[in-house]
Amino acid sequence: MVGVEQWAELRRAHFVGGKSIKRLARETGLSRNTIRRALRSEAPPGYRRPAKPGVLEPFKPDIHRLLKGDPMLTGVRVRELLEPLGCTAGKTVADDYLREVRPLFAPAPRSFQRTVYRPGEICQFDVWEPEDEVPVGHGQTRQGWVVVACLGYSRAGAGVLVFSKQTEDLLAGISGCLVRLGALPQTLAWDRQAGIHGHQGRPTDAFAAFCGQLRVGWHFCEGADPQAKGAVERLQGYLETNFEPGRKFANELDFQDQLDGWFVKANARMHRTIRARPVDRLADEHTVMARLPAVMPDTSRRWVMRVPPDPHLRLDTNDYSLDPAFVGRRVEVCADQQAVTAVVLDTGEVACRHQRVFARHRTITELEHARALKTARGASAEAPVEVRPLARYDQLIA
Repeated sequence: MVGVEQWAELRRAHFVGGKSIKRLARETGLSRNTIRRALRSEAPPGYRRPAKPGVLEPFKPDIHRLLKGDPMLTGVRVRELLEPLGCTAGKTVADDYLREVRPLFAPAPRSFQRTVYRPGEICQFDVWEPEDEVPVGHGQTRQGWVVVACLGYSRAGAGVLVFSKQTEDLLAGISGCLVRLGALPQTLAWDRQAGIHGHQGRPTDAFAAFCGQLRVGWHFCEGADPQAKGAVERLQGYLETNFEPGRKFANELDFQDQLDGWFVKANARMHRTIRARPVDRLADEHTVMARLPAVMPDTSRRWVMRVPPDPHLRLDTNDYSLDPAFVGRRVEVCADQQAVTAVVLDTGEVACRHQRVFARHRTITELEHARALKTARGASAEAPVEVRPLARYDQLIA
């Protein structure tokens, strides 16, 4: 049999060198018919065994029928359904064939186009959950979340720690991110985060009011479509792998300080996608972005209550003391990420002003309130009481 190298040499000698078949037969010792076959063959010689029908061959129409009904059937389930028909194909054989033919029955895969953002056009948001709980004092730790923002053009990012995913805390996170970025984009992009997204692509009233006060638009991505906000998704992935590992935090304030410092460094790195430093592009964005308002929209929790006989208000499992002088009066409570304040409705007097505590099940009492309660109890105990002379009791007994 003629090998590949000899086959190539024969064709070169005949077609390039002009040697005849007779001469080639004399030089190589091969028969003329062998040489003729080699010269006529356009493909190199090789051993080819006739194809043998596979164990799965008789059942391929059944596999097509099953995939037509449900393109996502697993290989295990397909083999289970074929077993009563006499199929003995193994897992590897079945999975290899399913991998080949499944695209013929499954919906066409989604295609993507590269998006280019104009300066100041959009800011994408997401919520990242740190792996470890955050120390909050009093020997306690608590699960926190970080509202992460990323500008589409510059890829500059910012993050704010919050301790719930309620609307007020998410809005506080958005506000803090915008302050750290230093300007307002045209559009705030979110996935369908509860508290921000209402229903059917519409915002909650609180988020719409927030955007209206800032004069910015909003955009909600379709459900289960993280690629639509890939810039913040990639920033969040970078945050997960480079910020939290190996760090220790004293409390929530230390966590936020370290987070801010990390974003300063992250925004100054050379970004692989845009081939530029986000902080340099951010300076370009500031020239076209709207300025921040003098006062950001109020994102506090507010409610009205009547000061109870036990003058305390409850927020997030904690009790904050109120001035006992206002027992029975109605006060408006305002709670944000830094402080808890209560103001008497009819006079505007301050009933309390406490620093916000994120530890749980604590009682926070202001010293003046404790003294006022003690004084009130003392005055009640020392109230004048009539003391009758003993002679009067003698007269009653007699």
